[in-house]
Amino acid sequence: MSVVSERHKSAAPKRLSFAIITVSGSRYDKMIKGQPVEDQSGDLAERLVREKGHKVVLRDLVPNETSKIRSALFKALEGGADVIVFIGGTGVSPKDVTIESIEPLFEKRLPGFGQIFRLLSFNKIGTAAVASRADAGIIRGALVACIPGSPDAVSLALQEILLPEAPHIVFHSREK
Repeated sequence: MSVVSERHKSAAPKRLSFAIITVSGSRYDKMIKGQPVEDQSGDLAERLVREKGHKVVLRDLVPNETSKIRSALFKALEGGADVIVFIGGTGVSPKDVTIESIEPLFEKRLPGFGQIFRLLSFNKIGTAAVASRADAGIIRGALVACIPGSPDAVSLALQEILLPEAPHIVFHSREK
């Protein structure tokens, strides 16, 4: 790591506020009906974030609907989240609309996130990684990442990319 990179990382915030938003029509339907909802990926994300010393300021569950996804985004931004992680809705099914809902709002896109995520996924699962549309960018100074919904994808995205780099990215996104 270069001296400049090390200096930036040392100046970056040590404790960030995260919002974790799961996008799932089936889980949302259960929640609305008052049925028990299991969110293994959201629970894993929260645990990994807390283990690194960060705080979770919002946990939410929304359906695959642009208006609900964007509403959750704005709620997280208004709640002071530094990092917003959308889990699910990033595949190629017609119902997967997380990317279409969030990407047009990016002020700065971080194409390297999706590229690195797919490379690391390819190393683990092979060519199936091509179906991932994982993406990230900056909105109002917050890092916003859209990742696949499987626990393996959540673990990969958070442990290998987001948790190590989020403080540095947030630091730069808020430079004046």
